[in-house]
Amino acid sequence: MVDKIPTKGKLLVAEPSILNDKEFNRSVIYLTEHSQDGCIGFIINKPTEYVLHDLIPEIECDFTVYSGGPVDQENLYFIHKVPELIPGSIQIDADFYWGGNFNSLTKLLNEKTINHSDIRFFLGYSGWSLNQLNEEINESTWVITKNKYPNLLTINSDEIWKNQLMAFGGEYQIWANAPKNPTLN
Repeated sequence: MVDKIPTKGKLLVAEPSILNDKEFNRSVIYLTEHSQDGCIGFIINKPTEYVLHDLIPEIECDFTVYSGGPVDQENLYFIHKVPELIPGSIQIDADFYWGGNFNSLTKLLNEKTINHSDIRFFLGYSGWSLNQLNEEINESTWVITKNKYPNLLTINSDEIWKNQLMAFGGEYQIWANAPKNPTLN
């Protein structure tokens, strides 16, 4: 179901028309914050070549790190579904939380108390002023939809954009099956 109002907990699905945007082409963004100050979200389908241990050697964990977006890429962020284990977590919606006490998280990861289906890590984030995101939506850069995935943290990164377009139907279905690089068609 396509929506027009960006609120936290919803997904922003990149329109097929943004082919030349390296960062956002075929992206699906989970909105974690929406206020008068703007919007913040994380690209959930762009894994990097890094695992957590590559970036923080004292954490003995091989969880994949994703590119969350072009803003503040030197910092690590995370969304999760275990707020009872990570103090200071910020609720996004009924199922997912953002951030929390990193020292507690480090201990939990090293003890193997948290598994990959509980958490996802990101380098950087995607951010907009409120008016900027609304303008991009009006320019048909993004399609807003409710998150219908029971666990966004375990979705197949290669398929979510295509699956969202297929669910939208109509002309989106044609784009869903197009090659990543249309010149190779």
